Amino acid sequence: MKPLRTPPRVEPRRPGNALIVAAMLLSLCILSLIKARYCPSPYGIPAIDSCLIFSFLGDLWISCSQQDSAVAESAGDGSNLLFCAGVEDNEGNAVAPKIVADEAVSNLSRPLCSETSKRSNVCEAEGGIRLQGSSRTIFLHPSLADREWKIKPYCRKHDPPAMKKVNEWTMKPFPSDKAPPRCTAKYTVPALVFSIGGFTDNLFHDFTDVIVPLFISSYRFHGEVQFVVADFKPPWVSRFILILRQLSNYDIIDADNDDPGAVRCFPRVIVGLSFHKELGVDPSKTATGYSIVEFKEMLRKAYGLERPTVERWGVRRKPRLLLISRNKTRVFLNEKGIADMAASLGFDVRATEPTNKTDVGEFARLVNSADVMIGVHGAGLTNMVFLPAGAVLIQVVPMGAPGWLPRDTFGQPSRDMQLKYLDYHIEGDESSLTEQYPKDHPVLKDPSSIHKQGWYALSEVYLENQNVRPQLDRLKNTLLEARSLLPHNSKEA
Repeated sequence: MKPLRTPPRVEPRRPGNALIVAAMLLSLCILSLIKARYCPSPYGIPAIDSCLIFSFLGDLWISCSQQDSAVAESAGDGSNLLFCAGVEDNEGNAVAPKIVADEAVSNLSRPLCSETSKRSNVCEAEGGIRLQGSSRTIFLHPSLADREWKIKPYCRKHDPPAMKKVNEWTMKPFPSDKAPPRCTAKYTVPALVFSIGGFTDNLFHDFTDVIVPLFISSYRFHGEVQFVVADFKPPWVSRFILILRQLSNYDIIDADNDDPGAVRCFPRVIVGLSFHKELGVDPSKTATGYSIVEFKEMLRKAYGLERPTVERWGVRRKPRLLLISRNKTRVFLNEKGIADMAASLGFDVRATEPTNKTDVGEFARLVNSADVMIGVHGAGLTNMVFLPAGAVLIQVVPMGAPGWLPRDTFGQPSRDMQLKYLDYHIEGDESSLTEQYPKDHPVLKDPSSIHKQGWYALSEVYLENQNVRPQLDRLKNTLLEARSLLPHNSKEA
């Protein structure tokens, strides 16, 4: 577990440095006066009454009379901004500044927000960022934006029911006729703003909507990034805190409960997370080519998982099978029969149901000890992220489920995670739906007609109101195939 470090707050004043900076800036003012008198402005900046030159070193402001030109800011954050105005207030902030920048035209022409996928938007800005969590507002230098940008920082923008649970954030330039909001805390690392609203508290959505995109967006910073969490859920943060600590070295900022007067200043801000695919990472879209393999390695570190890969099985060691139970929908109606049959094939069988109250680390270690994991399509199969490489995932696909659903949610992602994948499709005589509908009903005879009614119709019928009873003889063949895919000692087996 990484020790947390409190982010740097207001930087201490350094009188010696401040005097040096003051002398340098005064010299610049004098040179500017000479230049203004004898040379035209190369930037074409209109004449102004005075120029305020700003430096973060010592929070020092210096003003001097100047005609026809302006002086660049030394902000200490990589930006080259021109602060031109009339007077200062008692706090040393500019009053009614006129602010321009040496790259203002190119900055304004570049959009702050972009679509990273059909599921996600990301907004990003750099240079003099002021974040006020209580109002969900991010103030930008006018050289970075000439209008407001709004975003809901959650990776499910195509899904209105999810987005209703996500609050909107605003990024906007601070007014040109007022002083910028005064910083109450300063940071030297970027801020990453994201929401844990939406469909979280379902393990699949926890990972595919937030945790994997968070990895994609933050892994490149090697911990040197400040998480600002919106739509805060203390139980959710507590549940996944070990993962969050792997990705950020700093205490999380709860935006919803931040002090109303707090204005946090960052050199850079990223609002929203990048989404690539369900439970997946596209290495070609990451900063250094990292993939879901590095994601699984990160999880092993977070929870102290001992097995990166499966070991050989034989007489001295039985292969372990973990059966993911369900007790509300898509229930195994013959679970005990399945467990007994698997045991007769030589498996060390464990059956359990993960819930939102299950300790993630404890369950992750149980999953990591398994060689084969089997379960009906559903959130519980998301625990495959903890399986060692070379393990086998068996997805039991409910009758009537469209082909893309098992493939995209767990089939392809499991292969990317270096797992072996098998599926078992429930047939008519193995489904409880045959007891609910007449034999000639479209639910049984024409599932595609139900699919055409949309996600919520097919989900209600085939996922929320179906239980399964796999035929043991048929399922036995699938378990034997799974066992054959595991490395084993042939002489013992």
